Amino acid sequence: MGTDPFPEYDECDALGLAELVRSGEAKAAELVEAAIARVEKHNPQINAVIDKQYEAARTLAEDGAPEGPFQGVPILIKDLALVEGDLATMGSVLLRDFRPGVTSEYIRRVKAAGFIPIGRTNSSEFGLLPTTEPVLHGPTRNPWNTSHSSGGSSGGAAAATAAGFVPMAHASDGGGSIRIPASACGVFGLKPSRGRMPRYPASPADYLSVDLAVSRSVRDSAALLDAAHKGMPGAAYHVPAAEDPFAAAVTTDPGRLRIAFSVDDFRGRRVDAECVDAVEATAAALEDMGHELVEDSPPVDGEVLAEAFLIVWEGMAESVFNLILEEASKLRSGRALRRSVGDWRTLKTIARLDKRKSGMDAFEPFTWGLARRSYRRTPAGLEAAKVELQRISHQVGAFLTAYDGHLTPVLGSPPPKLGAIDQTAKWNDLVEQLVNYVAFTPVANFTGMPAMSVPTHWTEAGLPVGTHFLGRHGAEATLLSLAGQLEQAMPWAGRLPPL
Repeated sequence: MGTDPFPEYDECDALGLAELVRSGEAKAAELVEAAIARVEKHNPQINAVIDKQYEAARTLAEDGAPEGPFQGVPILIKDLALVEGDLATMGSVLLRDFRPGVTSEYIRRVKAAGFIPIGRTNSSEFGLLPTTEPVLHGPTRNPWNTSHSSGGSSGGAAAATAAGFVPMAHASDGGGSIRIPASACGVFGLKPSRGRMPRYPASPADYLSVDLAVSRSVRDSAALLDAAHKGMPGAAYHVPAAEDPFAAAVTTDPGRLRIAFSVDDFRGRRVDAECVDAVEATAAALEDMGHELVEDSPPVDGEVLAEAFLIVWEGMAESVFNLILEEASKLRSGRALRRSVGDWRTLKTIARLDKRKSGMDAFEPFTWGLARRSYRRTPAGLEAAKVELQRISHQVGAFLTAYDGHLTPVLGSPPPKLGAIDQTAKWNDLVEQLVNYVAFTPVANFTGMPAMSVPTHWTEAGLPVGTHFLGRHGAEATLLSLAGQLEQAMPWAGRLPPL
């Protein structure tokens, strides 16, 4: 790589780098070159960045980024995000050349906060799998051990942050996609409450998904939450405004909290021993801080939860296909989309024609499998699943009236090896594997509650294992206060991957 253009880059979080820019100790151009140098050196090993936007970043750095809290700081944008004119493949072969004509409101706010995008990060196809191994771009490797998964769907973002390309990276979460890769890569990941962040343009994912980031420091995520939160006129979901800045919560003593904890999943199954160790060590640290820990869990039927969430997840895949069909129908005749067997045949035709061009299947097996099941299901079946999830939401909400949070593992096991989640496996076997692995994170999405992955544990083999906190709706400040305390008691910033 040659001489490091800015060696101080690795010693600072995003807010620290922005302060160097504001004080004149560093130039935005220096930070951009430092980030580019690290991507060029290490990305071939982990494949986190799948589209490089170096020249645009250099131009913005020279012209001057907005004077926000993150002025001049490089960032990476997840491949699922819409940015006008930028490549947005969604991890899908069919959309390998797609460039949207609109920028999402969240990304607008990220840029207004002073960030300089230098590229886009790898994601699973349409964000549907908890590992980042898309056929189109290839797998993103875990920087702690490159034979293992970086998690998903924001696996590229988490791997790039852990590897030091950028101090934080954009991520989104519809079933755990911020928290899963944060756990797998040893970084911090907060999923905000439903309604906290802007959702524009409208998307089928609005019920479940929310944007924020993965970061190496808690205060960076809190400051970005301050900079980008607040909904939009006409938004479907709202959450009461916070009384104080979220950044202040990171250094605020929350007082003595009552926290439930459990190490069994919602189906009553004990998770991997390393995940148990992570929760028990974190619980002990919280008790040392003066908090009350109670072994308890919401009275949720895990089988019903898993089945209902899978049905909603199937609907997400069908919604993606419907958008593709809608565009195709406009090209054919301009007629409105009609749900029918003919739609499925049209999809198969689109996929067959595209395969002749690309030499690859237009969609991956898991995406096809989800959508196929949704097309066979009646609309009433999807609504019934949402009703079940709302019943569970009431149960979880009632449970949290007695506690300030619920501590669990993030995942059922440490990061698996690449290829362990095999889309070609028998459907029921694959679903069972996914339900066991992603055992805890979806609850925050369908309840709309905030949740976070905190990097408190590493296995003997050196793989990160995060701990998961679910909070009351709108109570991000409480979670951030806890994370700030854990960051002091169990510091992770000094732990760096072998890269």
